[in-house]
Amino acid sequence: MNKTIRRTSVFVLLLVLALLGRATWVQAYEGKALADDSKNRRKTIAQYAQPLGNIVVAGSPVTGSKKTEGTDLEYRRTYTDGELYAAVTGYSSQAYGATQLEGIYSGVLDGTDERLKNPLDAVTRKQQEPGTVVTTIDPDVQKAAYRALGNKKGAAVAVDPATGRILALASTPSYDPSKITGTTDGDAWQALTTDEDKPLVNRALRQPLPPGSTFKLVVAAAALENGLYGSVDTATESPDPYTLPNTRTVLRNENASAPCENATIRTALRYSCNNVFAKMAADLGQDKVKAMAEKFGFNDAELDVPVRAYPSVYPSGMDKAQTALTGIGQFDVTATPLQMAMVSAAIANDGLLAAPHMVSEVVDSDGDPLTAFEDGKTERIVSSSTAEQLRGAMRTVVEEGTGTNAAIDGAEVGGKTGTAQHGENNSKTPYAWFTSYAKDPSTGKQVAVAVMIEDSGAARSEVSGNGLAAPVARKMMAAALR
Repeated sequence: MNKTIRRTSVFVLLLVLALLGRATWVQAYEGKALADDSKNRRKTIAQYAQPLGNIVVAGSPVTGSKKTEGTDLEYRRTYTDGELYAAVTGYSSQAYGATQLEGIYSGVLDGTDERLKNPLDAVTRKQQEPGTVVTTIDPDVQKAAYRALGNKKGAAVAVDPATGRILALASTPSYDPSKITGTTDGDAWQALTTDEDKPLVNRALRQPLPPGSTFKLVVAAAALENGLYGSVDTATESPDPYTLPNTRTVLRNENASAPCENATIRTALRYSCNNVFAKMAADLGQDKVKAMAEKFGFNDAELDVPVRAYPSVYPSGMDKAQTALTGIGQFDVTATPLQMAMVSAAIANDGLLAAPHMVSEVVDSDGDPLTAFEDGKTERIVSSSTAEQLRGAMRTVVEEGTGTNAAIDGAEVGGKTGTAQHGENNSKTPYAWFTSYAKDPSTGKQVAVAVMIEDSGAARSEVSGNGLAAPVARKMMAAALR
């Protein structure tokens, strides 16, 4: 063979091998990345090529699928009681992506999750039948929360203290996800994204706000756990009014006639005495209050339920006056309703916090589990003695204090109200909070809740945790105990 021909043959062979190598590399190593690329139209076509799997509440699907016409996306998502469950499901849109459970489990719900495939399917990339997401939501509690919130701007969460199961997750105003699932829903999308009330925001998980006096439960727990006071019935050292440390700012109580001077923790929770808890936080110091707050879940940037909740924040780097203000849930303290439900849940569960979750399991088309979430995975937050004392003080709040609107006949109910300042120099309508627990002694059922009313349209003078948030909590607790 001629030398020139031989060299040309070798060169051509090397080019062929290079092409084969590149093709193999793309298929074996880059194929999944290319398939998952959001700009890949084939991915969207595959996602909606068959009816989607369902999100299930109490054995019944709250989602569905509908055949489409005139598009290469064969099916679109539908929702049953979409506004009721929007804070749980999120949306799955052919144009705008997916959120909440729809987003987290999109691969399971559209059949593209690798765990749904057998070895042969993994090679051929055959799309399998979709799986199902089973939630922990109790429809009765969810309906009670959503209906009680009504046209108020706010959110509510209910948790089973023993298991951590989220029984209700409501955010208002809500929206119907069915209206934005297609490719021609631009007007509906525009209306939602420009709405000043922000219906797409999940206020239960993803909008931390100042918790006001509900945070006093955390400060009281820190005081008892650190031995600052021996019990909830020990007199505190709390002048009334209280001047913030190293300032001339006088902190007064909402009820000027309340017996707040040197009040016990029980009395201070009953009347929501600002002077007591501001002084208590200053005496403890920010490090001890922060440590207790973090035990309850504050400053956790990875709280997944499995939707990731925004962190509730207890700040650092404060002076003593600022630390005092955190004692009443102000300054830079923020919390989600989920976080404040976790506080009450731990107190109700004898000081143990069960990891909150709103999905019990994810299964394939045959019902075999792909993922299961453990109930009752707990962590000790406070001692049994501290929890018992705080429950007693919370019962006093409901029975004869600022939280009487949460009382339920025949049930043990404890709670804490909160009214948090809003705007510069408290110029805007305050936020109304209520967090509580309830137990039915005859059945053993129990529940912990938190309600936040961001805006009810009520006059400023009518805004209070007992007036606005406690009635919502009562209806949720009553539904959970049935």
